[in-house]
Amino acid sequence: MNESSLKFTTFDRNTKTETLKDFPKKKVITLKNKQQPVESAEDGLIRLNKYISNAGVCSRRDADKLIGDGLVTVNGEIVTELGRKVTLEDDVRFDGKQLNPERKVYLLLNKPRGFVTTLDDPHAERTVMQLIQNACSERIYPVGRLDMQTTGVLLFTNDGELAKKLTHPSYEKVKIYHVQLDKDFLREDLEKIRKGFELEDGFIAADDIQIIDPNDLRQVGIEIHSGKNHIVRRIFNHLGYQVERLDRVLFAGLTKKDLPRGRYRFLTQQEVNFLKMS
Repeated sequence: MNESSLKFTTFDRNTKTETLKDFPKKKVITLKNKQQPVESAEDGLIRLNKYISNAGVCSRRDADKLIGDGLVTVNGEIVTELGRKVTLEDDVRFDGKQLNPERKVYLLLNKPRGFVTTLDDPHAERTVMQLIQNACSERIYPVGRLDMQTTGVLLFTNDGELAKKLTHPSYEKVKIYHVQLDKDFLREDLEKIRKGFELEDGFIAADDIQIIDPNDLRQVGIEIHSGKNHIVRRIFNHLGYQVERLDRVLFAGLTKKDLPRGRYRFLTQQEVNFLKMS
């Protein structure tokens, strides 16, 4: 990508809703969505066709056909009765595979500083889970990590297959960061990062890197797809800079536009479809 194809906005430090624009080669999604209510099961029972639909097998109408054709079992027994109700503890299977009826949830958080992403740190006073604890009844988890002082786009879901896709190195999901350095960034170092160099765990190069504001050479935008730990900080440290602020403004096509720091929203179906297809 050449330098003219990537332009960073001026960052609004009052509203803290920094975003990118004019990024033609990567599709950026910024659609809004309100939280959808969770449809609860009456008396702990749920219709079998809904159970199958929630598991992602097919629609409720198609689930009725699967049931009528004798392709669904409940606790080891074939069920053909339409309207049959089951509990979440029942063993429901289609084509021999056990189904999980939990609704898939996809949530985007604009992470603030001072919150850890890891879930297994008993010494952490503040975790990202505290910010979304009332979002839904399903158990959702962060996709990847942002260190405690890094802010910005963080996705949560209970869709394990999608989470694996978004974090596996082979899928090379693009991330864009706004970096504030402790001193002016030199033009020759920009070229070094663009061409790449060796770190202790291998070669690394940015997909693109630019100075955001020509009047403030400490503000840098970097596009990268590597999933290595603390990779952005390590890139700049390697060249003698300290990262004072690090904000992820884009992850896999999702931005935090119009989402205040510390707030979350649910993805639209269009956004979910984009993530699964990309």
